[in-house]
Amino acid sequence: MLRESIITRRRDLTVATVLLMLHQAGEAMVPVLVGVVIDQAIDPATLGGGSVADLVLWLAVLGLDFLLLSNCFRLGSRRTWLSEARADQQLRLKIGERVLDPRGGAEAGRMPGALVNVAVGDAKRVAELHLALPFGLAGMAAIVVAAIALLRISVPLGLLILLGMPPLLWLLRQLGKPMQRRSGPEQERAAQAAGVAADLVEGVRVLKGIGAERAAVRRYERTSRDALHATLRAARAQGWNEGATLAANGLFLALIALVGGRLAAQGSISVGELVSAVGLAQFLLGPLSVLGRMSGSYAQARPSADRIAEILAAPPSVPRGTGEPADPVRGELRLRGVRHGPLRGLDLDVPAGQLLGIAATDPGAVSALLACLNREADPEDGSIKLDGRPLAELDPARLRGAILVAAHDAALFAGTLAENVAASATAGTDLAPVLGASRADEVAETLADGLDTPVSEQGRSLSGGQRQRVALARALAAEAPVLVLHDPTTALDTVTEAHVAGALRELRAGRTTLVATTSPALLAACDRVVTLGEAGVVAAGSHAELLRDRADYRELVLA
Repeated sequence: MLRESIITRRRDLTVATVLLMLHQAGEAMVPVLVGVVIDQAIDPATLGGGSVADLVLWLAVLGLDFLLLSNCFRLGSRRTWLSEARADQQLRLKIGERVLDPRGGAEAGRMPGALVNVAVGDAKRVAELHLALPFGLAGMAAIVVAAIALLRISVPLGLLILLGMPPLLWLLRQLGKPMQRRSGPEQERAAQAAGVAADLVEGVRVLKGIGAERAAVRRYERTSRDALHATLRAARAQGWNEGATLAANGLFLALIALVGGRLAAQGSISVGELVSAVGLAQFLLGPLSVLGRMSGSYAQARPSADRIAEILAAPPSVPRGTGEPADPVRGELRLRGVRHGPLRGLDLDVPAGQLLGIAATDPGAVSALLACLNREADPEDGSIKLDGRPLAELDPARLRGAILVAAHDAALFAGTLAENVAASATAGTDLAPVLGASRADEVAETLADGLDTPVSEQGRSLSGGQRQRVALARALAAEAPVLVLHDPTTALDTVTEAHVAGALRELRAGRTTLVATTSPALLAACDRVVTLGEAGVVAAGSHAELLRDRADYRELVLA
């Protein structure tokens, strides 16, 4: 993943690296030119006989050097920051695309908060390598230029740098390994804590309703404490790495200054050359520090890249499929021998245009059926056909344009009330019928700005009943050929529920609709009702017939 991220932005990184190398080369030449100017001012003879004109000339060269290095830094830094920002965006888009893939699979075993942490935190760490790499390579170029300059001043000084740099770089790499080992667990614990926090915030009303706030807080405290300990271990490793890197660089530079001072005292180099040598030694502190930071950035980016690669490489829950639903979609469903979870050999026929009620003694059976209809999972055995075409052969994205499964816990999104309802509708669709059918128009009437009222994330600014009405309106607005509703009215009062049942029958006339519910009002509006049990369809008929003939049905829907 690291290699792919770098290769993708190789053009920006190459240009940025060249510009920053020129900047660092110009920086390295500053102490050299200052030494030349000093020698020219103190003893022009050392330069083969000089003059005031020569002094002015070298001062002009020094000024041009500053002009070059400043512009190269400005342009190179800009290109580097753009590369980092684009790499960050590209990684987040890739993660988002994989998470939203109709085939699913990326979310398996991961909480939503953990996925968000990877998309934000880990993507940022990997992208930050785009900052560290050009500056690190430029730092290495600066060291080479400084070594050449020192070789011209004194061969021992130049050799000291050239021979001393490889062991120093190896030492910096070894110092970064403990931080790399601890960065992975720290990022994993942070993602877990973020996931738990998001989970608790989403269910805060339920927790308050059952009085489980203390248990929830204790759970988050344990997760947060583990994340804190992992973070502290990683921070200690980072602190030791930075301290040891600074100490190693300082000792190396002190050695260069010591050797240069002895050579000046012996008269092997001039005063200007001594100033140049000391200036170069001080200058080298910057590139060496940059190399240390590059090593630290790599140590943190590596485990983040592994986590991103794990999500991107997650196997899909269902095969892609290449087929498409019939055009137009009639909406006829045929299930034969479907085995999935609690479902054991389900046989069911749903004629096109029928409003079918599904009542189940086991909620898990309904969830398994809806997952198969939505192709979140394929049946372990058996087949499901839409207009004679097996769902397993259809592209999930195309299929969901034909079959819309509206889950019971469907979430709303940040935006206005109208935007939430229109999210699934085609442009120009009249929302009045679906707002009236779901009684979401009453929700708008109670809000200050009506349909333009902002809705907070997850719809937390609305009550449970209001959220359910808006979610139902959104499902109806899609005008899907086959609509599957799961307990769409559990938070509504009986009067509103009766209105929704009648309006649903009228609005969906001629189109296939499945309603998984135990609500008598909704079941009474259905053309046919089936009861699911362990052995498949236990009973079928109208709501009135089942109430009259089946005691188990009466117990299920009238309890």
